[in-house]
Amino acid sequence: MRKRSTKSCGASMEPTFVRLAVRRGLKKGRSDAASDEALGRSRGGFSTKLHLLCDSQGNPLHACLSPGQRHESQFLEELLDGCEVCGDERDEAIWPVFLAGDKGYRADWIDEYLIEEGILPVIPSKEDEDRSARFVEFDREKYRRRNIIERLIGWLKECRRVQTRFEKLATNFLGMVKMAFIQRYLKLMTY
Repeated sequence: MRKRSTKSCGASMEPTFVRLAVRRGLKKGRSDAASDEALGRSRGGFSTKLHLLCDSQGNPLHACLSPGQRHESQFLEELLDGCEVCGDERDEAIWPVFLAGDKGYRADWIDEYLIEEGILPVIPSKEDEDRSARFVEFDREKYRRRNIIERLIGWLKECRRVQTRFEKLATNFLGMVKMAFIQRYLKLMTY
């Protein structure tokens, strides 16, 4: 048996740790232990993708996790469905007018889905794609505001517990991400 270290080094991303955790989960009769962890193999090893949604001021609205090998576009509906922001005086949900995303979210079905929801997609075309064939015009000026989500991700990486992912289970890790969101909102309320 390996000797456990008492240092905080982010060992939850170590491949040997993950393999042992999956075996342990299978012994208990659970076949979905790997999906509980939201870990997947990608080019760089084991990883988790964090999908974020924020408003135009960079305030986080919703987050969801996926294994590293899964494509971003598969989690767009889950990301939008999980977010509901109510207005001040009325109970109607506030819905975005535009949604900016990177090229990983570029697909015809995503454009159609967003337009059906009443959202104009601001997603650039891929290099090998005919830009004139798209039925949605790409707005470069609105896309430049996508740096807002990048700044949110940069801020989130400053939260050590989120950056290093000490938690084994995806629900615990997502809980830490949401605790960071709460911390951000509390700081905004004090200003």
